[in-house]
Amino acid sequence: MTQTDTTQTNSPTNHETPLAGKTAVVAAGAKNLGGLISTRLAGLGADVAVHYNSDSSRADAEKTQAAIAELGTKAILVQGDLTLPVNVTTLFDQAVDAFGGVDIAINTVGKVLRKPIVETTEDEYDDMFAINSKAAFFFLQEAGKRCNDDATIITIVTSLLAAYTDGYATYAGGKSPVEHFTRAASKEFADPGIRVNSIAPGPMDTPFFYPQETPERVEFHKSQALGNRLTAIEDIAPIATFLCTDGGWITGQTLFANGGYTTR
Repeated sequence: MTQTDTTQTNSPTNHETPLAGKTAVVAAGAKNLGGLISTRLAGLGADVAVHYNSDSSRADAEKTQAAIAELGTKAILVQGDLTLPVNVTTLFDQAVDAFGGVDIAINTVGKVLRKPIVETTEDEYDDMFAINSKAAFFFLQEAGKRCNDDATIITIVTSLLAAYTDGYATYAGGKSPVEHFTRAASKEFADPGIRVNSIAPGPMDTPFFYPQETPERVEFHKSQALGNRLTAIEDIAPIATFLCTDGGWITGQTLFANGGYTTR
């Protein structure tokens, strides 16, 4: 598999920068989908606080920071395990300290596990819900406290929320509450004009997907979508940037973007 280089920024050819003067926080913004979103937002003029979880992602974070600098905007790097709410607070603190405020908050944090219910351990359950649900809740909470008026908040969930399948109980189960968090937050944060949405990609062509599946199941997942392929990160990043620019009348929604893999 050829991994996508998230430093390819594809900045607007007409040099439009609708996010000039804006600040974005991107959780798990160092690589893969988060890295591409970070650089796309920078290409539209935003300064970006790029979060990464562990030392193993530091080099990717630095690469994304360098790509953002080449676009003429600024990036800071913030490390932390976001299953600990204190680290979520620190992420927003550092963004505000560096840039003066937050206009966009995007959470791409997630972990995939495909395992039968009867084989899942308590530690695996706790880990999956801490990463996919708890971190998302406290990211939304902090964003609601710290974002400027008319801000955009986005969480990445999964199209498995509309699937009837086996094996992904703790993954889809851990993401499922985020839909409810999103709807509640969109009402609670509405007065200052803050929009809150989730994006639900299909199975994505990233290094996180393949270890969970057999080659035969990978081919099945491909067969269920347009073009007989998995979702690419390039399919999802433009939806995020749209919600941050022209999509200001969308709030409280889960946007399924999966080439017809699932629907509801």
